[in-house]
Amino acid sequence: MPRIFDFGGRDVERSQTVAGLRALRGSGRHAAQVTAETADEAAAAEAAGVEMVVCRATNVPRVREGSKKVFVTAALGFADAVTADEILRSAFMAITGGADAVITGRGTDTVAMLAAEQIPVMGHLGFVPRKSTWVGGVRAVGKTATEALAIWDRFRRLEDAGAFAVECELIAAPVMAAINRRTGLVTVSLGSGADADVIFLFTSDICGEAERLPRHARAWGDLAGLNRAVRAERVRALKGFRSAVADGGFPAAVETAAIPDEELEPFLKALDG
Repeated sequence: MPRIFDFGGRDVERSQTVAGLRALRGSGRHAAQVTAETADEAAAAEAAGVEMVVCRATNVPRVREGSKKVFVTAALGFADAVTADEILRSAFMAITGGADAVITGRGTDTVAMLAAEQIPVMGHLGFVPRKSTWVGGVRAVGKTATEALAIWDRFRRLEDAGAFAVECELIAAPVMAAINRRTGLVTVSLGSGADADVIFLFTSDICGEAERLPRHARAWGDLAGLNRAVRAERVRALKGFRSAVADGGFPAAVETAAIPDEELEPFLKALDG
């Protein structure tokens, strides 16, 4: 496992580095990335051998509590930091707090500003949920030659701006494959096929937390079923409590505190007096 000094000056080991991700290009090997917003999720990712996680920038400290080794990419929220100074401050706080890179869906000027400080920047192309009004809804992109060429142009501009990687969301798989052979960016596929350097899924989808999965996802767990069982057990227990209150079964003697008779008698006499 590579040993580095992180942006906070700490001597650490990481499951991946920027150089290591770049070395994946053309190798036929893939890294895996998932989401993590808590220490427990980060610890689970590390225990499972997942090399990379992405989290909100504000959650970097808690993610690092769970794992010192996974490669953490901090997402810079659109509203959390707006001006250039705020964006820089947010990015520096994230990386000095333990993140290895930042991801932004902003324009190339923002990417260039961050890259000029040698902050590893990941862009976001394809279907960007917060910008979905531009494509008319939740859908795959790059399914026409015109749209695919427009995406390719954005890849080139993002690379020219200094990004090292790009999250590729819901891009038609053949288009993604063609672009991946031509771009110098580390590609992270979220629903864009296997022809990328990193394969990404949300932890909630992997663990089966939702009742309905997106088309591009697959569940290996059934947390939704466990949560239903937990909810049912909670209701069963609360009904038992309510019934016991109604019939006088709770509280019982073993669930209350007593007082010796020799102490109770003078207390009651004093009250009556």
